[in-house]
Amino acid sequence: MILATETEGLSRLFDLDLQLLADAGLMIIAMFFLFMFASHFLFNPVRKLLSDRQEKIKTELDQAASDQKSAAETRALYEEKLKQVDKEAEAILANARKRGMENQAEIVAQAKEEAAKIIDRARVEAELEKQKLTDEVKREMIAVASVMAAKIVQANIDTNAQHQLIEDTLKEIGDSTWLS
Repeated sequence: MILATETEGLSRLFDLDLQLLADAGLMIIAMFFLFMFASHFLFNPVRKLLSDRQEKIKTELDQAASDQKSAAETRALYEEKLKQVDKEAEAILANARKRGMENQAEIVAQAKEEAAKIIDRARVEAELEKQKLTDEVKREMIAVASVMAAKIVQANIDTNAQHQLIEDTLKEIGDSTWLS
C-alpha cells in the first residue's frame, strides 16, 4: 500500500493533468502581468534613469572634450602672446640700447665740441695775453725812448747825434718788435 500510494503520488507528480496546466497557465499569466507591472513601474523608470544618466555622462564627456579643446586653444593663444611679449620686450630693449648709444654718441660729440670751444677760448686768451705783452713791450720801449730823449736833451747834443742814437736804439730793439 505504501508502494501504491507512493507510485500514485509519483505518477501524479509527473502527470500532466488539466489542473496542472491551468495552474501553469495562471502562473504564466500572473508572471506576465507581474513582469508588465514591474516593467511599467520599475524597469521603465530604471531604464529612463539609466538613459538620462548615459545622456548626462555623454554630455559631460562632450563638454569635457570641448573644454579640453578650448583649453588647448587658449594655451596656444597664451603661448603665442608670450612669444609676442618676448619679441616686444626684445624690441624695447634693442630700442633702449640704440637710444643709449645715440645718447652716448651725442654726449661724446657735445664733450668734443665743448673741448674745442675751451681750446679756442684758450687760444684767444693766449692771443690776447700775447697782445698785452706786445703792448707792454711797446710801452716799455716808448718809456726807454723817452728816457733816452730826455738824456739827449740834457746833453744838448746835436741833431746828427740824436739821429744816430735813435738809429742805434732801433737796431738794438729790432724791426720785428714794432711790427708784431
